[in-house]
Amino acid sequence: MAPRLQQFYSDNIQKTLGEELGIKNVFAIPKLEKISVNMGVGEAMQDKKFLELAAEAMGEITGQKPVLTLARQSIAGFKLREGVAIGCKVTLRGERMYEFLDRLISIVLPRVRDFRGVSRTAFDGHGNYSMGLAEWLVFPELTGDKFAKAQGLNISIVTTAQSDEHARRLLEMFGMPFRAPKKKTA
Repeated sequence: MAPRLQQFYSDNIQKTLGEELGIKNVFAIPKLEKISVNMGVGEAMQDKKFLELAAEAMGEITGQKPVLTLARQSIAGFKLREGVAIGCKVTLRGERMYEFLDRLISIVLPRVRDFRGVSRTAFDGHGNYSMGLAEWLVFPELTGDKFAKAQGLNISIVTTAQSDEHARRLLEMFGMPFRAPKKKTA
């Protein structure tokens, strides 16, 4: 059976969004393409166990084995050498992407302390949205003393939308909790 948000997109969002944006071609209606989750682990230079722990946590969060990212250049000030593993990343597509987005919107974001919504302006100009989480402990999959150390991660949501407004409307229809727009004072 298809994930809940994927079914919701095909049943409701696709038709409504096409009508709102005035798009007649079904294939031109904005949709999710992929979600990329990235974690930079600076402590990995001192101890490889931090990177192994981060990769294990990311595997539990996303349900997919992460790929280690390597330093592209050496930076003496950070004691960093080219080719050293300093992070991990996962690219989600298809059903796993929709399941991850569903958990992010309905479970993870409400668990963030002092949460008032995600930024409305974190789009890149081409319909892609990026956000960061300060710590991974908001994910319910990570429990116990094993993952007690706080670690942040970045999430990029790539859409087929041609503009930021179309992508924002798509994510709003999925239920992304954007902050209320700021009111202009006269």
